[in-house]
Amino acid sequence: MINARDELPVGLPAPPGAAPVEWRPREGLLPYPEAVAFMEARAAAIAAGEAGELVWLVEHPPLYTAGTSAKGEDVLEARFPVFESGRGGQMTYHGPGQRVAYVMLDLKRRGPDVRRYVATLEEWIIRTLAHFGVSGERREDRVGVWVRRPDKGEGREDKIAAIGIRVSRWVTLHGMALNVAPDLTHFTGIVPCGVSAQRYGVTSLADLGLAASLDDVDQALRQEFENLFGATTDQAVGSTENNSPERCGLKSAASPSR
Repeated sequence: MINARDELPVGLPAPPGAAPVEWRPREGLLPYPEAVAFMEARAAAIAAGEAGELVWLVEHPPLYTAGTSAKGEDVLEARFPVFESGRGGQMTYHGPGQRVAYVMLDLKRRGPDVRRYVATLEEWIIRTLAHFGVSGERREDRVGVWVRRPDKGEGREDKIAAIGIRVSRWVTLHGMALNVAPDLTHFTGIVPCGVSAQRYGVTSLADLGLAASLDDVDQALRQEFENLFGATTDQAVGSTENNSPERCGLKSAASPSR
């Protein structure tokens, strides 16, 4: 069934002549505070014209993050550290086997439309899942990407990817988390994204019986990102030394979105 959010336009290409977006996968488990500090520094540099746009692909150790709409009671059991994130949304889990994409784009140049940006992130995930034969769907009342699970019962569906963003000076921070092969029992310590109805759960590519690696997913993500947002490059574009992960102390003001 088509809903209003299905009718939002998708795609936010860069203006003609713009530099390609830096595409940077990172190996190993990245501590969450380091990720946030780096994103804030890079976003500030992008807004100042001192660095290029970036998609940063990471994995985290097991942890929970609280968005700007999070409620304390949504932490059922603090099995892992809980971090306040500054992004929109509620409680989310991150951990090994989950591909987190931190997307730092300049919406002032691409189009200052946050709803369209979120719809395009969802479309990015949906098109990526199609590479693996998975039909992902968006929902009018629940941001993220969902998979129908008739094998679990009538009306059952599971979330396979979460979206939570922040916008500062029209530069985006945070992004999306796609479940490739995480330990799904780790989600039981929270009410994921505030959705507590019994017919909604969480799933992953592995849970759906698909043996995809992070590299496999990254290749599909890159192809579909380029279809929706434009060209990417493996090289840093217009970066300054302050944008390296080792030098990321600069803070930026937050403008939480969804």
